[in-house]
Amino acid sequence: MSHPTASLSVDSTARDQAAAVRRREISARELLDLHLDRIAARNPELNAIVSLDEERARAGAAAADELLASGADVGPLHGLPFAFKDTHAVGGWRTTYGSTVMADNVPERDELIVERVRAAGAFTIGKTNVPEFAAGSHTFNKVFGTTLNPVDPTRSAGGSSGGAACALAAGMVPLADGSDMGGSLRNPASFCGVVGMRPSLGRVPEWPLYNQWETTSVGGPMARNVGDLALLLSVMAGPDPRAPQALGDPGASFAAPVPAPLAGLRVALSVDLGGALEVDHEVAAVVEAAGRALAGAGAAVGASYPDLTLAEDTFRTLRAWHFQAKLGSLLAAHPDAFKPSLADNIRLGEALTGADVARAYTQRTALSETMRSFFGDHDVLVLPVSQVPPFPATSEFPTEINGKPMATYLDWMRSAYFITVTGCPAISVPFGTTSSGLPVGVQLVARHGADRQLLEVALAVEGLAAG
Repeated sequence: MSHPTASLSVDSTARDQAAAVRRREISARELLDLHLDRIAARNPELNAIVSLDEERARAGAAAADELLASGADVGPLHGLPFAFKDTHAVGGWRTTYGSTVMADNVPERDELIVERVRAAGAFTIGKTNVPEFAAGSHTFNKVFGTTLNPVDPTRSAGGSSGGAACALAAGMVPLADGSDMGGSLRNPASFCGVVGMRPSLGRVPEWPLYNQWETTSVGGPMARNVGDLALLLSVMAGPDPRAPQALGDPGASFAAPVPAPLAGLRVALSVDLGGALEVDHEVAAVVEAAGRALAGAGAAVGASYPDLTLAEDTFRTLRAWHFQAKLGSLLAAHPDAFKPSLADNIRLGEALTGADVARAYTQRTALSETMRSFFGDHDVLVLPVSQVPPFPATSEFPTEINGKPMATYLDWMRSAYFITVTGCPAISVPFGTTSSGLPVGVQLVARHGADRQLLEVALAVEGLAAG
């Protein structure tokens, strides 16, 4: 029997937890017990983990211990418990997509992102809660209910990877996966005080997909710190023959980043992208504080931003087109089973013409060129992750910012989805809090393909926030 180190806990880094298992200082069974204790203590209130199966989790931990004892080579996540986002198919495990239509769905096989995490040695304990079909940045659905913020349970945990961010922040899991279309990895990370990254298009391949050429949503990692996130990205990233747009860099190249030297780093700082965003005053203050800290560390910080005017129409058009293509037949078959905001968005897609979609892709190409040019003069763009701090969990979305009305459930997410349609990697790093103690992250963006550089800058920014 192993003897757990006194200093190791569910709040230890994922890297320390995995290293302790490999060194036989703690067994996977014992590590699971620590996490199940935390889940029992916090999940009944927060509702982050769904479809929890302790019996299968214990079998997975036992198998991990037996494999390690056999002397076999083990992966970088060996012995870690993992709860996958409930929109990611796990073979033999209930996967509901937060929809009553899919409430009894049990996929036959793992999708690629799950396949890679499990191959790296993690074992499944359950799923993390999502909004219906991952639509919207507040996690609630009719199957499992609402996920609450771990810092203030009267507030939203964000979404759509809200269950993942909440579970991480509360110590229920050491790492988490997610996906991001309009901010679904970045927004909940900001709301819950953890780190979430939307990788470059093609960095984390996905399979199966109804359309391998659809490029608004990407899978990605979430963790409590940048080093742990890099470890998970190293497992998720890398080419796969089933994903024709996958980038060729090996996943292992993203592990163990070192902090970027900040002296001379060319930083573009923008709170509102030149007036394109309405940003809560307390969120703006945190972003400005990050700029001052970077300048104090020697970075060349300037008030600059790319012109992303085309992003509004581009994102909304492609999102509606994607939702209609993926969910239109389900809505037709179950017209009363969808929340109104999602049903409306699918129907918007039905009204699109070929000319609309062509316009959106032409604009997206122009946005890519805008960013390519912009990052010729800058190394990183710093802006808000979300335009608001965590809002009341009883609201579907913020209806105003600084007294100005938000007409739809997407309006307050522009700071995230404007970046989506550039294809660039972006990461949310905790940097401060509101006056009432709610977490606020800053969003760091780099040129397409520069994921390693972005991790290194994020690690340096994380150090500034801690200092």
